[in-house]
Amino acid sequence: MWDSESESGAGREYKNGVVSSSKQGVKTDGFEQRGQSWHVATDIPSDFLIQIGDSSFHLHKYPLLSRSGKMNRLIFESREGDLDQVVLDDIPGGAEAFELAAKFCYGIAVDLTATNISGLRCAAEYLEMTEDLEEGNLIFKTEAFLSYVVLSSWRDSILVLKNCEKLSPWSENLQIVRRCSESIAWKACANPKGIRWAYTGKPPKVSSPKWSEMKDSSPSRNQQVPVDWWFEDVSILRIDHFVRVITAIKVKGMRFELVGAALMHYAGKWLPGLIKEGSGNGDEASNSTGSSNGSGGSCWRGGLHMILAGNKDDIPTVQSKDQRLIIESLISIIPPQKDSVSCSFLLRLLRMANMLKVAPALVTELEKRVGMQFEQATLPDLLIPSYSKTDTLYDVDLVQRLLEHFLVQEQTDGSSPIHQSFSDKHMYEGSQRGNVPNAKMRVARLVDSYLTEVSRDRNLSLTKFQVLAEALPESARTCDDGLYRAIDSYLKAHPTLSEHERKRLCRVMDCQKLSIDACMHAAQNERLPLRVVVQVLFSEQVKISNAIATNSLKEAGDSHFQPMVSNRKTLLEGTPQSFQEGWATAKKDINTLKFELESVKAKYVELQNDFDTLQRQFDKMVKPKHASAWTSGWKKLGKLTKMTGLETNEMGSQMPNADQTRKATRRWRNSIS
Repeated sequence: MWDSESESGAGREYKNGVVSSSKQGVKTDGFEQRGQSWHVATDIPSDFLIQIGDSSFHLHKYPLLSRSGKMNRLIFESREGDLDQVVLDDIPGGAEAFELAAKFCYGIAVDLTATNISGLRCAAEYLEMTEDLEEGNLIFKTEAFLSYVVLSSWRDSILVLKNCEKLSPWSENLQIVRRCSESIAWKACANPKGIRWAYTGKPPKVSSPKWSEMKDSSPSRNQQVPVDWWFEDVSILRIDHFVRVITAIKVKGMRFELVGAALMHYAGKWLPGLIKEGSGNGDEASNSTGSSNGSGGSCWRGGLHMILAGNKDDIPTVQSKDQRLIIESLISIIPPQKDSVSCSFLLRLLRMANMLKVAPALVTELEKRVGMQFEQATLPDLLIPSYSKTDTLYDVDLVQRLLEHFLVQEQTDGSSPIHQSFSDKHMYEGSQRGNVPNAKMRVARLVDSYLTEVSRDRNLSLTKFQVLAEALPESARTCDDGLYRAIDSYLKAHPTLSEHERKRLCRVMDCQKLSIDACMHAAQNERLPLRVVVQVLFSEQVKISNAIATNSLKEAGDSHFQPMVSNRKTLLEGTPQSFQEGWATAKKDINTLKFELESVKAKYVELQNDFDTLQRQFDKMVKPKHASAWTSGWKKLGKLTKMTGLETNEMGSQMPNADQTRKATRRWRNSIS
């Protein structure tokens, strides 16, 4: 493990990065720049011109021939007798790297740094400055600086790898990219407690320190280093080099959740709009790693960013083609483990992938990854606009595919006997308790909310709505209130549906799973077909009957009670036959009964009024102190009745047979009437 002390020690051993040639063919005080031309400060006139882009170098042949194999070949193998000018537009590193190489050829001291070493190493290889021409030539010295200084330093390894972006394929062929990636990977996988070198990161409670203060500083031994300390530094790399570093880190055994958090941090930096405003990537990274010092979107950008960008507030801008490449690369390196990245991040990445027309195979792979964690999705992340030629506002087909991947994954996970016995037990207990919903229940709620949102789209076909609503098994929904809300919203947005289409739409709902509030709303909902309203009322009546019967039998101690209607099929079979044969006739009969009921109510009110009138008249006629004529009449009638009864008894004792008695009785009844 290299720390800051070992890095500085290696630098002192290598003469602080200053190299020069041991031989000086032409004495000079240095190079002079005149506009776009470079001249050697010497009395000897130049005899060789090298053109690199807009820059020209007026040099001498001998210093170049003594140290560059390529110059030897160009001059001596040329068809011209005396070649005095060459064009080297393809030299890696351009005019800047050649300037340093030319100074080395003249014996001028060259200061090697992390920012120029990669270009100078590639230029030395291009110019063939090998040990065959001179001992301690430029290839040897630049290679030694890379091995002993750069690769032992965290900061220098990243800077060299960053500067290799313009040196392909030379930097790849010379293994500079591979070696720097390996060096970064080893240091990133180090135990945070043993880190003694400087890193950018997100220091707690630090406000924009200067680079001069940060450059020579290192984390204090008492300061706790967060596990995501390396996120910010590696995020400055180009996507292909970032992939190389992450691949090397995964090989070293880094935890998959840390790798996923690094990917989310990188995507939030290079893909504007991917991370929602107000919920920075640092939050997700912090949640994944458990670190309190996660790298957020508003974190301080010092250190390497100040060197490369020049401004700590600079944000990289990329074109759509580069964004497509970034998305494709990120998809290919996402760890295969579940929960390595958040489902919200995957869905936002999927949204951008559809928008930028990413390769279909990678989009399919990303959809499968979302299906693995679909129960963690939220409604805003699912509302992905339709970028294809469909007329719908949202991509309903995409959500349908995500749901299918989720069901396949659930079936695959549940096929294991151990997992099945454990999950089924807890799923059953959760559904019984009602407070621990399983994955399918959470997805059912999510799908119902999604259907409610997209149902307002007038271009959404009934078939798509029905297929998505019926994709989940019936056991996934313990309550169909959400589904009823979506159906009602669809009926409201599509008022032109025929009676058959409305019945077909409502068929996806189980009336027996509606709550009391939903049943009350459905009973008064004029948009629903009449058959559905009857089923709702019937199911509610059955629930009440079952509840009453259950309570009664429980009090009686009967433990073998079976409810009247146990499932949806029985409920449909129990619906009156008249409603199944002809709903038009049933509707007419119901309207007639309603009219007759209103007539009876009106007659009842009229009779009630008449009764009240008679009661008032009776009260006026009654006198408290004097008896009325009615009272006297009733009393006389009572006495007459008693007398008549006595006479009848006396007469009955004298009559010889029953026929005479019946005649006398009939005669008495007639007289009374």
